[in-house]
Amino acid sequence: MTQTRDSFHSRIGFVLAAAGSAIGLGNIWGFPTQAANNGGGAFLFVYLLVTLLLALPALYAEIYIGNQAQKNPVAALKEACQDTLPNVGKYAGIIGLCGAMMMLSFYTIVAGWMLAHALSAFTELLGLTSISQWLAISSTERNLLFTPLFILLGAAIIHQGVNAGIEKWSARLMPLLLVMLIGLIIYILRQPGAEKGLALYLIPDFSQVTNPKLIISAMGQAFFSLSIGVGGMMVYGSYMQKGKDIGKLAISITALDTFIAFMAGLLIIPALFVAQEAGLEVFSNNELIGEGQLIFKILPELFNSMGNVGLIVSSCFFLLLSIAALTSTISSTEVPVSYLMEDKNLTRSRATWLVSFVVLCASMLLIAFFDELFGLVIRVLTTILQPLSCLFYFIVVGWLWNRGNKLRDKALQEGRKWLPIWGNYLRFVCPLLLSVVFVNVAILN
Repeated sequence: MTQTRDSFHSRIGFVLAAAGSAIGLGNIWGFPTQAANNGGGAFLFVYLLVTLLLALPALYAEIYIGNQAQKNPVAALKEACQDTLPNVGKYAGIIGLCGAMMMLSFYTIVAGWMLAHALSAFTELLGLTSISQWLAISSTERNLLFTPLFILLGAAIIHQGVNAGIEKWSARLMPLLLVMLIGLIIYILRQPGAEKGLALYLIPDFSQVTNPKLIISAMGQAFFSLSIGVGGMMVYGSYMQKGKDIGKLAISITALDTFIAFMAGLLIIPALFVAQEAGLEVFSNNELIGEGQLIFKILPELFNSMGNVGLIVSSCFFLLLSIAALTSTISSTEVPVSYLMEDKNLTRSRATWLVSFVVLCASMLLIAFFDELFGLVIRVLTTILQPLSCLFYFIVVGWLWNRGNKLRDKALQEGRKWLPIWGNYLRFVCPLLLSVVFVNVAILN
């Protein structure tokens, strides 16, 4: 059965949807935690550098491949490599599809935590103390309730399609996320101790910027933050008509994503020092206590110490994180959904619920073996699979497409002087930089 391919109806709709994919827990949860543990301003400096030199080109390459093919990531990579290594392209697309499923398996669990904490503060305001405490304490039972709930939320939007679901809800949720973030920053920066956090975050110690651990953390954070390497940006690119200026779109998405990450740092890192000023233990041996669990332990205690106003702030904060998580899960879910629709001829409805069921099973497996699998899956995805996928995108655009440099050939046809330079940068410089980072990863491990 032939199906009419859905698409984005406006440039702003695409940018908001793609930025929504990029702007998620990686920005508001992961970035500030990584920054606080890796030198604050030094990490911010390296992160911005890595984003400019590697993440932005990788985002461009991923969107460009999807836009040129107008197909799902598996079919797009196979087509791009059809004159050289078609099966390699196909299986690289399948690996990216598996990466999207991996991301969803742990992302939906964490997103469930956010939703539970938002409701915890709200129920505390209503005087439902026992329910509030149950929602605030991590447990298998809570995971079993909120993980499926979050998967259902994402499926309900994906089920409606690209324009009626993804584009419409991204246009609603992204402005709300930005307004809430700015309001929380203004509130936190007025609290005692916030100025110490600002100093750590905004004043870099340049002696730390050559630390291999910091560089690797910044690279993994940049790729994870922009949702590169799992096919989400490729499938979004395929829903845009050909002829659009992909360079400007990639810059817009990267700028918005980086801005939100920067703003999240302005919220979380000063909040840590506000908590420290209030007598809470935040750092031990210059490292955050609890790291990933930080915002579920320290910040709720800080908010609770502020009375009813703190509970309102807490509810808004975790609702903000829930919105960010939802916009990201939408794009990752669309990767396997688009594949099943186009290559296996399933309807959008059947594809959506099949993918959601598989993600639910994978999430339940992580919940059952949380200590053994949760951190491992995140490390494999962010430090190995995503960077390797980006390396492959560079090779496809620079070397394999039509047995040559796709952007250089296009430049010769259209007379664009800047495209050969950009094409050669993606062809030579980006693979070399990524390879150097991988060598450092191997040495550290």
